[in-house]
Amino acid sequence: MNRIYKSGLALIILVCSSFSYVSDDDTNAHIKATFIYNFTRYIEWPAEYKKGSFVIGILGETRMLQELTSMKQKTSRGNQPFQITKFSSVNSINKCHMIFIARSRSHELGLVVKKMKDFKTLIITEKPGLIEKGAGINFVIDNNKQGFEINRGSIKDHGLSLSSNLVAFATVVK
Repeated sequence: MNRIYKSGLALIILVCSSFSYVSDDDTNAHIKATFIYNFTRYIEWPAEYKKGSFVIGILGETRMLQELTSMKQKTSRGNQPFQITKFSSVNSINKCHMIFIARSRSHELGLVVKKMKDFKTLIITEKPGLIEKGAGINFVIDNNKQGFEINRGSIKDHGLSLSSNLVAFATVVK
């Protein structure tokens, strides 16, 4: 009996471990990546940013890198293919259309804002309070749903135009 019990328990562990586990972080990363690609439809970049690849930068370690990379094969922004670039430091950041700052690097937002002041770049974050510190869009959880806040002033300061359709979906607009 003890042997049957151990065999059954081993079988259950084997079966359960064969399923891939998808955490809330993975689900939220996919949702955020979908939002990011959709933001490109509702924000207008200047003419000089409409040539070549549409570059989305990532600062910090995040599941978002894998999500954006896998999704880029399925979509584009007009005739601009998406390019996903991971930056290892603020100093390595160069011209891009969007920069997503992972939660672990949120403390560097001020440096990113300063670095990007002469670029037409949308800064996207995912930590509460960063919309007041220079982020253009900040991901938030609202009523147990993934949402986002918008800072119109920050977006305008970076030379970007924002559609009122996107503003209508935001949980907070500043």
